[in-house]
Amino acid sequence: MTRASAYKLTQKTEILTNFWGKSEALSLQEAFSSLEDPRIERHKKHNLLDILILTICAVISGAEGWEAIEHFGKEKEQWLRQWIALENGIPSHDCIARVIARIEPEKLTECFVRWARSLSELSEGEVVALDGKTARCSYQRKNKLGAIHRVSAWASGVGLSLGQVKTAEKSNEITAIPELLELLEIKGCIITIDAMGCQTDIAKKIIEKQADYVLAVKDNQKLLHEAIRDYFDVAISDAAFYRLV
Repeated sequence: MTRASAYKLTQKTEILTNFWGKSEALSLQEAFSSLEDPRIERHKKHNLLDILILTICAVISGAEGWEAIEHFGKEKEQWLRQWIALENGIPSHDCIARVIARIEPEKLTECFVRWARSLSELSEGEVVALDGKTARCSYQRKNKLGAIHRVSAWASGVGLSLGQVKTAEKSNEITAIPELLELLEIKGCIITIDAMGCQTDIAKKIIEKQADYVLAVKDNQKLLHEAIRDYFDVAISDAAFYRLV
């Protein structure tokens, strides 16, 4: 590990420590305790929560891949033992991968959203940006698997991802956005979405959640786009006329 990487890892570990120290925040143990362990009892060498918390902390600290998660655990084992038992030490990367792969993604997302929500109470007028991204290097040509695309919610003011929903492809963002909104507590917030999210059902969902919205409008909503342009053309024309008068 380079000196720069070690410094970045230390910085992010300190941030995690600060999160854990917030009295009003759920601990990771509390947030993820409802998850069912998919393993057979006799095959359990490592506690499920130990594996989950190690993985979450490693990924937040910048680990990419199972081996990097194991490496993080070994580098930060003493720090991790403040929060989790690790009775049998740091699990191998193969063990971590097998366990995480068997957990239902939807259940994991629900737990993560619950934890993230407890870290920071969104204030009135907080801007929450919804956007779709394709995960880098997620396309698998060998197995004929497409790249992973997901829609996430980012709270700009607190610098925190509030949750995400995986989609089959970018065109499915329209159906994924309402699912993500359903997970979030966004009362009083301002939701921003790009032109793909400019849909009547999405706007209705945001209003149901007692939030406001700023939606980009392009030619995917041709009549609305033309009406807005006409409105501003008339307003600009009227303003120019009154200045001349």
